[in-house]
Amino acid sequence: MKVILTGGGTGGHIYPALAIAEGLKERIDGVDILYVGAKKGMENTLVPKAGLNLETIDVSGINRASVLRTALALSKFPFSIKQAWDIIKKFKPDIVLGTGGYVSFPVVFAAGYWAGCKTFIHETNAKMGLANRKLSSRVDCNLLTFEETAPMVSPYKFRVTGSPVRKELLDIHYTRKNKAFAFKAQPFSIIVFGGSRGADSINRAMMELLDRYENEDLQITWVTGTVNYERIKQAVERKWGRGMRLNLKLYPYLYEMSAVLAASKLAVCRAGASTLSELTLLGLPAILIPFPYATDNHQEKNARALKEKNGVEIIIDEFLDGNTLYNMIESLRCDDQKMQVMHENLLKEAKPDALNDIITAILND
Repeated sequence: MKVILTGGGTGGHIYPALAIAEGLKERIDGVDILYVGAKKGMENTLVPKAGLNLETIDVSGINRASVLRTALALSKFPFSIKQAWDIIKKFKPDIVLGTGGYVSFPVVFAAGYWAGCKTFIHETNAKMGLANRKLSSRVDCNLLTFEETAPMVSPYKFRVTGSPVRKELLDIHYTRKNKAFAFKAQPFSIIVFGGSRGADSINRAMMELLDRYENEDLQITWVTGTVNYERIKQAVERKWGRGMRLNLKLYPYLYEMSAVLAASKLAVCRAGASTLSELTLLGLPAILIPFPYATDNHQEKNARALKEKNGVEIIIDEFLDGNTLYNMIESLRCDDQKMQVMHENLLKEAKPDALNDIITAILND
């Protein structure tokens, strides 16, 4: 069997595709997988590291803030579809699956004209991205992470599968599912992060928050992102160089994220789809601060989908400051019952079999 996977622009599109590739390898002996990405995308680094063959096409995303850049991006699409068609003719896939991002559109679109080829898209967000919206009616099946996305597609062309997550989190999920979470355990531990490069608004609020918590018996793991780590580290050392009661752990990036998430009682973070899938799997209550410039405001829609299930709290980025964050953390830290309810509600939304369900769908539909 031959499979083309495509998706790019952000890790939220690439990592699910890589997880699906691993699932296909486990299920199908000798499966031949080709990843098609953009010439300048993150996939150029991540895909070869995962041991997959990579082909690229010349395509760029639509920049809604610039009419000129939008026109330039659109002018490339006919050529990118031709490039994708040439790759498809040469590789002759049985299945083509796109996980979103601008590169997936020309590849899945072209695949729809290849005889005998089944096409799929996987949507990680509560609101479909532009590429997936344009493709949803053309593919054999839409694989969705959120039930809230279903009204956007044909009722005969979707399955709610969830989104694949890191394998090490699955064991934790099955351990916690039928076990009360010890929110009273001390010290109360919080993980704060905003993506690999960091989030300026979260980092600013955290500096203000430390003033309130420096003498508290708490543990905070703060992942600042790589861009501003040194500046923040120096600022913390200048102000609290002699130490504080608060147990603060500061990192630019955290490779052991799964272990720290599992040990935390509360998360403060953005609302990307992959992050939310991990939070639900762990049943980890969170204060979500959606990235305000996400395409179609999809992070806020992701966050509100879980807020409606009473699993998270939300602070809109515009209104985020240290005082607002402090008040919300304290309202949760002092309410064990509410935290337990949030924990249980998040576990109800978890989809630990997402990868298996995705593989089954693309093999059987």
